[in-house]
Parts: sequence; structure tokens; C-alpha cells
Amino acid sequence: MPNLDSSLSRRSFLRKSALASASALAFPHIRSHAASIGTGVRAGIRIGVIGTGGRGSDLMRSTIANVVAVCDVDSSHIAAAADAVEKKTGRKPAMFTDYRKLLESPEIDGVIIGAPDHWHALMTTHACLAGKDVYCEKPLTLTIHEGRVMTQVARATKRIVQTGSQQRSDDKFRLGCELVRNGRIGKIKSVRVGLTYVNFTAPVVDDTDPPAQLDYELWLGPAPWRPYNKNRVHYNFRFFWDYSGGQMTNWGAHHLDIAQWGLGMDNSGPLEIEATAKFDAEKRFEVPVESDITYRYADGIALLCTQGPDRKTGTTFQGEKGWVHVNRGNLEASDDDILAQPLPADAQRLYVSKDHMDNWFECIKTRKLPICDVEIGHRSATVCHLGSLAMRLGRKLQWDPAKEEFVGDEKANAMRHYAYRKPWELPKTA
Repeated sequence: MPNLDSSLSRRSFLRKSALASASALAFPHIRSHAASIGTGVRAGIRIGVIGTGGRGSDLMRSTIANVVAVCDVDSSHIAAAADAVEKKTGRKPAMFTDYRKLLESPEIDGVIIGAPDHWHALMTTHACLAGKDVYCEKPLTLTIHEGRVMTQVARATKRIVQTGSQQRSDDKFRLGCELVRNGRIGKIKSVRVGLTYVNFTAPVVDDTDPPAQLDYELWLGPAPWRPYNKNRVHYNFRFFWDYSGGQMTNWGAHHLDIAQWGLGMDNSGPLEIEATAKFDAEKRFEVPVESDITYRYADGIALLCTQGPDRKTGTTFQGEKGWVHVNRGNLEASDDDILAQPLPADAQRLYVSKDHMDNWFECIKTRKLPICDVEIGHRSATVCHLGSLAMRLGRKLQWDPAKEEFVGDEKANAMRHYAYRKPWELPKTA
């Protein structure tokens, strides 16, 4: 079990945040309404949502009966989120701009993180140190190093951390992976993952001052300082390396995650990566417009991940006896019998979750690991990052999944993380 630096105990974390507000005053009536918070497996669990625009808003609405606090660096997002919670529940949630203030409150049991990717590691580790369980939207990380630190902190603090790769809680994806794991299509020869096109449509605009409702300094957080440009924030953050990894980490975190699941690689990864990519001719954004990445695993299996227009999206496993393809709402195979014949009673079965968010709530109560635990989220995000690094470096990379380092490649190893902008820093683990 990794040990956290003694300076990062929960007490010292809260003290060092220098934000010791009277948090109980920000939560009027929460205690008296505890019995009305959530139902079923979610009953009594009080949730704070960090990042309430876009996907964060979707996650908040799916758990709105449990939401007692909302946090965003954009005041218009906070107002809209608070209004939605109050209209649905009759409770006015506590509102924050700085997530560290939200984490101070003993009135919160867990947090949902819907902020941009470059914030996931800090928010997750700080939440764990503050004694909160975490549901973090995918991709779990911006860098490879972040994922290992997140895993170590979650284990040391005994926190439940669910990655928002919800395809694992879909019957079709689980059955597809069980068919592969149980040899229904014979020995696996290759896997093909198709990702969608880049949906960046904004024309080039000049840098400006940030709008009054946005705390741009806090939006940037650990990322390098750059002048404000409306094309880089909110949804479009995902198309710039400082904050995300394009469709490679957006949809790759889903479909490559399923590839890892089907191959039984949740605690490992590929050994070799090579890639080609095309970039936007106008340089409106940084991530690839199209890409083709080949990963090779220790058993010889090749995984081809292709991204761009007119790609067949989803995950296809090719075996010696046929193929299985799975995508949202669709499970198909080269032969109808592959799907029609039930698996035998002694077949290898995978973790069953009927609802990804319910699974997190259940695990908060039982303390068992969720279906897409932090380690799994880290390993799947790592596959995405490996592909991105191969594209950016323009050469074949050799990867050691046990040591989580590149073999004989100093520059690639240096790109496993970046120097956070001060004063932000990840917890140090031993």
C-alpha cells in the first residue's frame, strides 16, 4: 500500500487550502432534509458536482436528487445548475467557484467531477484527501503520470473512485467482451477501434479579455498560462493539448477501454505503438483531424485505432473463427450463432453493472471497487495517451506496461507529465 507524504493528511490538506470558511453556513437545511436525499441505492448520499457545464450538467441532472452543492468557475453555469437543483428538489444547493471550498464541507459524501481533463487529477486526489468518494468523467487523466498518482492516493485514502466510462455498464459491451474472453470467436488475432471525426467548427478569432462571469485564472489552474480565447474554453478545450487529447481521449477512452476489457488488459497495456496523423491545415486547433495508430501486445495481438470521417465507430474483435463488433446500441457478429448460443455455465463472467452511476453509489455503501475503478480508468487512458504521444513524436515507441515507462526514449518519458503552473502540484506519494 503506497504511503502519502505526511504533509498531505486530510487535516493538513484542509488547513493548507487556506480556505477555512464556515462551510456549514453554506449548507442550510441539508441536515434536516437528509432523509429526502436520494432513493434506493442512492438514498442518503450527499453529492457535490464540480464542473456543471456540458457533460458535468448531464451528470448533475442524472443525480439531481442527491446534489447538495455545485461548483464551477463560470458564474452563469453555477446559477443554471443551482436553479435546476432547486426546481427539481426544492432545496437550494450550496454554490462555489473554488472546488477546494466545496471539499471542506462534512456535509458532502462524494463528488462528481465534470471539469475539463486537465483538472481531473488535482480534483480527484484532493477529494480523496478530503475524505470524499469520486465519480470522475473520462478520460480520467491528461497525462500518464497523473493516473498512477491518482491510483496511489485513492488506495492510500481508501476512497471509491469511479471512471465515467459508462460503456462497461452496458449489457451489449459486457456480452461482447465475455464472448471474446471465452473463445467464442477463437484466438484473437486483432482488434479494430473506430473513432469519430473532430467536431470543431469555430472560425479563428482573436484573443480577448475573459468574460466577467468566468474566473479564467482558476479555469486554467495547472495548465500553462495563455491569453483567453473563447475557442479554447468550455467544450472546445478538448481540441488543445494543454487541456485534453481530442477524440483520441474523448471517444478513445470509451472504445479503447472496451478493447482493453475484452483483451483482459485492465492491469496492463501494449508494448509497441506507432502512428500517423493529419492535422488541421488552418491550425484552428492542435489535435489530429485523422489518425491511424497500431498497438501491439505481448501475445502478438495488433490493435488498430483509426480516427476521422467515415470510420466505423466502436470496437471489433477479430478471431480465428469470426468477429464480434460492439458499439452503442449495437452488438453484431460474423455469424448469428456466435450471439445466439448462450455461454456455458462455467464460462468466465465479467463484472455486472446495470447502471454506471448506481454502481458508484452502491460501492460508496459497500466499499467494493466499482466496475471502472481508478486503476482501470488510468490504464485505459494510458492507451489513449500512448497513441497521442506516438502521433506527436512521429516515431515508433516501445512501452513497458509494468514499469509504466518508455524503453530507451528519454524524450517520450519526459512527456509522461508536464510541470504544473505554480502553485498547483500533485500530492507526492512514496
